[in-house]
Amino acid sequence: MVLGYTFVLGGARSGKSSFAEQLALRISEIYAMNVTYVATAQVSDDEMQERIQRHRSGRPSQWETAEIPLNVSYWLQTERAPQVILIDCLSLLLNNWMFLDGCDEEQVFARIDALVAAMAETEHRVIVVSNEVGQGIVPGDGVSRRYRDWLGVMNQKTAQCAEKVIWVVAGIPVDLRKLQVSLP
Repeated sequence: MVLGYTFVLGGARSGKSSFAEQLALRISEIYAMNVTYVATAQVSDDEMQERIQRHRSGRPSQWETAEIPLNVSYWLQTERAPQVILIDCLSLLLNNWMFLDGCDEEQVFARIDALVAAMAETEHRVIVVSNEVGQGIVPGDGVSRRYRDWLGVMNQKTAQCAEKVIWVVAGIPVDLRKLQVSLP
């Protein structure tokens, strides 16, 4: 039985990761399932190392952590034991595709499609987190504009196939599916 996944979206420091973690914990309690936290972040400097350590220390000790900086879709397809999977976050995953793997637009879009398909087809209870970066000013350089645009596409495709889409603003989760407007 495919369950569908939950997409949690918000700006920097909006509370999206905290909400996603609370949701993962609650789902794991309801269904008596383990939680695996899929971390996409890579240590790039001392500040990032400290940030990653703070995230780790804030998670429940019984949670597993899988550091998957590039191929989350393959990892999802190979995991067998039913569990709650929290993927945090798509923004860093895209960054890794662009700057660690050097992906071009065609490769990025193919990876987005593969990831969305893997999340939609898995029987795990998946919660996936991403940053909303399209509400600010237009970036001043081409690489930043490309990143913003590609993340916008990634977020749209992820949201389109998600069972639930939660937007977190100032720590308040808003269920976008309940607010969704249909064309006449």
